[in-house]
This record gives sequence, structure tokens and C-alpha cells, in this order.
Amino acid sequence: MFRLSSGRRAALCAAGVAVLLPVAPAASQAPGGAPIDYGTARLERQLEVIRAAGKITLDGALDEPSWAAAPVALGFIQNDPREGEPATFDTEVRMLYDDDAVYFGVFARDDEPRRLVVNDLKKDFNTGASDGFRIILDTFHDQRNAYEFATNPAGAKWDAQMTNEGRENNANWDGIWDVETRISETGWTAEFRIPFRTLKFAPADLQTWGINFERKVRRLNEDSYWSPLPRIYDLERVSLAGTVGGLRGLRQGKNLRVKPYAASTSSALAGRATDGQFDAGFDVKYGVTSGLVWDFTVNTDFSQAEADEQQINLTRLNLLFPEKRDFFLDNSGIFAFGGGGRNNGGNAGGGQNPNAAFGNQLFFSRRIGLSENGEPIPILGGTRLSGRQGAYSLGVLNMQQRDLGATPSTNFTAIRVRRDVLANSDIGAVILNKEQAGASFNRVTGIDANFRFGFWNVNGWIGKSFSPVAAVPLPGNTLASNIGFQYNTRTWQLQTDFKSAGGAFNDEMGFVQRHGVNNLDGRWGRVLRPKFLSKWMRQNMPHLEFDYFMRQSDGHLDSRYAGYHWNANFQDGSNAEIGYNTSREDIATPFTINNNRGVRVAPGLYDFGELFAFWNTNAAARVSFNNRFGTGQFYDGYRRSFTFGPSIRLNENFNASFNLQVNDISISTGQFVSKLLTTRVNYNFSTKMFANALVQYNTDNRQWTSNLRFNIIHRPLSDIFIVYNERRDDRTGLMLSRAVIAKMTYMVAF
Repeated sequence: MFRLSSGRRAALCAAGVAVLLPVAPAASQAPGGAPIDYGTARLERQLEVIRAAGKITLDGALDEPSWAAAPVALGFIQNDPREGEPATFDTEVRMLYDDDAVYFGVFARDDEPRRLVVNDLKKDFNTGASDGFRIILDTFHDQRNAYEFATNPAGAKWDAQMTNEGRENNANWDGIWDVETRISETGWTAEFRIPFRTLKFAPADLQTWGINFERKVRRLNEDSYWSPLPRIYDLERVSLAGTVGGLRGLRQGKNLRVKPYAASTSSALAGRATDGQFDAGFDVKYGVTSGLVWDFTVNTDFSQAEADEQQINLTRLNLLFPEKRDFFLDNSGIFAFGGGGRNNGGNAGGGQNPNAAFGNQLFFSRRIGLSENGEPIPILGGTRLSGRQGAYSLGVLNMQQRDLGATPSTNFTAIRVRRDVLANSDIGAVILNKEQAGASFNRVTGIDANFRFGFWNVNGWIGKSFSPVAAVPLPGNTLASNIGFQYNTRTWQLQTDFKSAGGAFNDEMGFVQRHGVNNLDGRWGRVLRPKFLSKWMRQNMPHLEFDYFMRQSDGHLDSRYAGYHWNANFQDGSNAEIGYNTSREDIATPFTINNNRGVRVAPGLYDFGELFAFWNTNAAARVSFNNRFGTGQFYDGYRRSFTFGPSIRLNENFNASFNLQVNDISISTGQFVSKLLTTRVNYNFSTKMFANALVQYNTDNRQWTSNLRFNIIHRPLSDIFIVYNERRDDRTGLMLSRAVIAKMTYMVAF
């Protein structure tokens, strides 16, 4: 049992603030309690696991004799809302293991279990909108990388791979494990079984792992941890996790998985039926060492992947869509290099910085097997070696794409290596190569470094491209780079980055939004938690966002954005923000902002601003709303925008959401009202059977699109999918394309 007794002026200003700010102390004064030294606290959180004396039946009851003999981890400590205080309801965690798996038995006390919030049963549910329990396992005990497993009182499953203490988190990773739960009059219980073949760990007879547990009580919007964490961190801060020892003689089995699939597709284009198509292929996963995995894929198929959510583009920039295909999601954090755009809080709900997606990703897996407009290109097959070996993270990928129409057959290679240095930092390199039939090629190399010193993060990288002169986008150099600084404490959130992409930098395996520019951006905020408002307000944060783009060719400003925002988070989980945004755009080439009306922005220098407000209600409530309103100038005219997004949850089986974005725009070249409607409906029959629908309508292309999916998990990591996709023209009512897909996978692990 364990208890815890102008651009240059902006750059100079950022540097000045960084120099003057003190480093906050590691200890926190808990309201009404003793200070917590988090570094010492993690050393006191130690658990010695024992071997199960008999069979553990996974039923959520925790009634086997071995559970009574297992040591108990308890004494959870809040990190929000009352940092350092004991959790409102304590949680008891027991841990056992046998030859094949590790087990966790959880008793989450609750005086009012009828008030438990359970929003979903589906795989990878929203852990923030539900009561729940989460485990993190740092199996190499490197205080950087870990596996995460979570459940809610209804037994839904969520898992993820985390690297570099949360800098990359792959929630789309799927492991083989199971959990059962029960709700009683005094709380709820959960019983986890995680096979050793799901995990990678060092080849030592006696294992010591990093470990921590999170308990969320959603109606109180309370998070608590076994190994306590400061409010600014979450479970992924594994350098502050406790430890578990006593694991002996663990085996990962033969480390071999084979997953064949068979798929049948019937499709039609503009009312003309096409022949049905049958496909088959397989994936193989082999554990070369305890930390390295070798994957093979033949005739790769992604037909069951969810459709992309459409976006309204009112800028001259390309949009970034997330990767959703299983093969590229596994161990994706190892290949990550460069930023994927900022995550500015104001932009997510209110600021709408037109440049917010700027951020060069040297390797972007959607370049493989997808065209520029997101249409699939057949993949013959490929291989990937990825994982950890000692202090090194390694990723090697090679994929062969078939030819399709005007696109020739193409081979893609990515090599990524990263080495741990110091206490929690790393350095690395990447090599990318794209070879097309007909001797066309593109190559990119880069080096990067990421350093973490307490509350400070410093990171940087530089890359260079090699390709035929005819392929380069603009005159200029072939380099791209980034250097960034972050300082985050309980009271300050400061971030400044300087990025550069040469006009001739050509990365055909990555995402580069702008060429021939230097970019200085930042976000500076002050966190306030006024005690006299604490009954209903948790915290508020006034913050400044800025974004400057300078052309490398002449040093003149290309675009500028500044946002002045005030955000408030309330005790029930709702939040609101108000602010004013200003922009300047120097447009050299006209671009289209509405295809339906053919409205274009003419060349010229534009200054405009927007006043906005948004309010997101408690997402855990049965009915919730996301709303935003903005009004102001837009280029040489005006824009009024409105977003209305209600969601409804009848119970954990049924939930639905509706989101309508409206932009009323008038500029000198035309006037239009654009609407984007996105509707989601989910029905969960159980934790292993789901039906969901994504229906979208976009007035820019006047099309309805539907993506309907039915999924049965008939055995671990083995699925049956029935998918229906349709595009329909709103003006004529005619069907433009339709496809019905039936697919079955069957995974066998050895």
C-alpha cells in the first residue's frame, strides 16, 4: 500500500520575454496541504508485482484469490481542479502477471455511481468526455516512450502509442488486449488483460517498467493520478511516472502475426455500373528483436478507412488532411520529422488564423497511395522496420505504388533514425527518396534535435532537397528549416518558432504549404485561476498570437496575422473565447475562394480584421453545442461567419452530431454564401459491433457525400466491414459515384 505523505521587433520581444522569465519551481503548494516535490514523489510510487497463483477469468469481478494477495496502488492525487489534493474518490489498482500476460484490477470508488458519465462504446472512444481509467506503461523505462490503455465504466477500449513524452501520440495504434467492467453500488471495477506479445520491452530476465494511472470523474471534471503530476502535464509525462518491478521471465512469444484479408467491391459512376472487383492480400508483422518490428504488406487495401471530413478553404494555401490508414499509423511517431502546423487554442475554436496550418512535414504518409485530391492509387506492397534498440529509435519504410492513369509506378523510401541524449532529449536524421518510372526522382535529407530542460523545450531541424530543375516550385534555395522555443508553466504558456522554406525546396514525400518564405510565429498567454470565481470558472487565459511571413526574394512582407484573445474554461468543461484578429495579405497571383460562383481574390495589398466569439458547452452532457460567430472586413469586402454544432447523446449506444459552417462573403469580384454541413450518427450495438454514418454537403461543389460503415470485431484485431460510399450532385439529383465494399480480415498471432 502506497500513499504520498514588426517581424524583427517581434523576434526581439520574444527573446526578451524568454530571457527574463524565471524557471518555476518543481514543487507545488497544494491548497490546504503540504507542498509536493514531484521529482521525489515519483520515487516513492513503487509497486512490486506478483505472479498470479491461478487462472484469472476476465469478468470484471476481481474475485480470484490472487487479486486479494496482490499489492495495492492507491492514494491518487488531483492535478485538476485542485492540484495536490487527494482525489475526491480514491482508486485502488492491483497488478498481476502470468506466463502470457499482465493483468490490472481496478476498483474506482464512487458514492453516486448512477451519475457516472458514459458517452460511447466504440473503439478509441473520446476519453475526455467520459468517466474513465487509463494506464501508461513505459516498458523500456526510458522515461520517453510508452503504451497507453484506457476504458470507461461500460468497457469501451482505447489504446495508443506515445513517443517523446507526448510530442507524438498515435491513438490509432491497435494492440491485442481486453478489458471487462462492472458497475456496483460503491463504484465500478475494471479488469485488464494485456498479453506480452502486444508489448515491446528489453530482453532482461528481471524487468522494471515505468507506470502511472489516471482516473477521470467527468461530472466533476476531475483528473487524478497515482504518481502525482503538476496541472500543466498529463499522463504522458512518463518522466514523472512511478515504477513497477518484480516481472521475471517474460516472453513475447514468436512475435509473428499474419493478417490476410478478402474484399469485394461493386461500384458505379454517373449511373453506369462497373464490374464487381475482388481483392485479397495480407499483412505480416514479425518481431525481429524485443524492440524492433518488421512489417510486410502485399496488395495493400484501405477501402474500410473513414472518409475525410471536408473543409472550407478561403485562403491561397493547401489544406492538410490527417492520415487514417492503419498500416501508416502503426509506429508513425518514429517517422515524425518537422511540425504539422501549430495547435493554437484560439485557432481551434475562435482565432481562425489563415496561416495556422503552416508547418513543414518532411515525411507525410498521405503522399503514398493517394492522389492530390485524395483518390486512392493501388499499392502493390511494401515493408517497414520500426522500433527501438537501446538508445536508438529506427524506422525504415519502402512502398511500391502501382501506375494509375497519368501517374507512373512509384517507389517510396523513408529512413528515420533518432538517438536519445541527455535526460530527456534526442537528435536524429531522415532520408527520403521517391523514384518514378521514367527516371524522375526526388530526395530529401534532414537532421533534427529536440531538447527539454524542465519547463523549457527547444527544437530545431534543417532539410535539403534534391530533384531535377524542372520539378522545383520557385527560384531560390533548396533548404527548409525550423527552430522553436516553448516555455510552459502553471502561469505562462509561451511559444515562438522561426520557419523557413526555400523557393526551390521540393519535398514530394512531405507537406510544404509555402515556398520562398521565412515565417516567425508565436503564442504568448498568461494563465489565471481567480479564487473568487472558482465555483464556476476554472481558469482563463488572455493570449496573443502572431504570424509573420516574409518573402525571401525581396524581404518584403507576404502576409501577417495577429490575434488578441481571451479564453475562459469553466468547471463543467465548457469554454468560451472572445477576440479580435487582424490580417494583412500581399496577393501577387489571383486565387479562387469559391468554385461554384467563380469568385477570385484579385492581386493587391489588403488589410482586414475580424471580431469573433465562440462558446462550447459541456461535451459530456446529453445535449451540447459548439457555436462561433465572426464579423469584419475580408480582403476588400466583408465576411460574416457562423458555426452551429449541436450534439446529442441518448446513452452510450447512440450519439449524433451536426455541424453547420456558414460564410457570407462579399468582395469586389463577387458575393456568395458558402455552407458546409457535416453530420455524424453512431450506433454502438456493443463494444464489438458498430454502425456509423458521415454525411456531408458542400455548397462550393454542390455535392452530397455519404460514408456509411458497419463493423464487427469478430476476434482480436480481426474485422468484418460493410462500407457504402456515395457522391450525389445537388443541382440535378444524379448520383455521381457509388461503391459498396465488403471486407473481412482475420489476424492470427503466434
